[in-house]
Amino acid sequence: MSSEDASGAKGLTSRQQQILAIVQQVGFTTIETLAERFGVSAQTVRRDIIQLQASNYLQRFHGGAGLASGGYRSAYAQKLMVAPQGKQRIGAAVAEIVPPGASIFLDVGTTVEAVARALLSKPGLRVVTSSVSVAQIFCNHRIFDVVVTGGSTRGANGSLVGQAAVACIMGFRFDYAVLGLNGFDDDGSPMDFDLEKIAVRQAAISRSGQVLGVADSSKFDQTSTARIAAPGAFRMIVTDAEPPARLREAWQRTGIACLVA
Repeated sequence: MSSEDASGAKGLTSRQQQILAIVQQVGFTTIETLAERFGVSAQTVRRDIIQLQASNYLQRFHGGAGLASGGYRSAYAQKLMVAPQGKQRIGAAVAEIVPPGASIFLDVGTTVEAVARALLSKPGLRVVTSSVSVAQIFCNHRIFDVVVTGGSTRGANGSLVGQAAVACIMGFRFDYAVLGLNGFDDDGSPMDFDLEKIAVRQAAISRSGQVLGVADSSKFDQTSTARIAAPGAFRMIVTDAEPPARLREAWQRTGIACLVA
């Protein structure tokens, strides 16, 4: 599960929630990698995995852990249940920012999907997306002139990654990029677990006039494996609740605006 799913898992420690988030992002990870990531022993990680398996959150394999049976689909369904009203507010707030006729890149994730729904009534948008799910939202409303990047699919939400996706993005110039965020570093830098998704986001950042990060409040206390970009690459973080003081102050130091929807 992602950090969204993990944040809703009851009775788990913070480390167990983060293990859950990592497994959802990458599909499988080793005990050795997790032990190094959290600075604990392999036995400690093994006990965490045993507990997570007992609760049917993931499946234990030799030397590591992966998604439980049907994990991607069930995890995606759970994501849709996390902070739906908050995500709707975030979507509406972004739609207020983006003017008619703008060129826009839409990332992957349930929060970005909420943004896509809020943009349906915005006329004349030129949309490029690396999400099959986002493209489907527009198609379901008979809006078919949406560019979907190439690439390989990753996960139940139809995330597209790889060199083909990056090459497609580099052929465009966007007024706005809307990127989903999975956590934050100590200095407020947005982060993610998946390096291939990060590469797609970095390409979008490099081709965009203004970059808007979207994240519900469950992401405030989450950290991930790698930075998406330095804080200054983002014009604004749009969220559904007041962030902790440490994040608010970090963003102010680097000139990022924070909009609480």
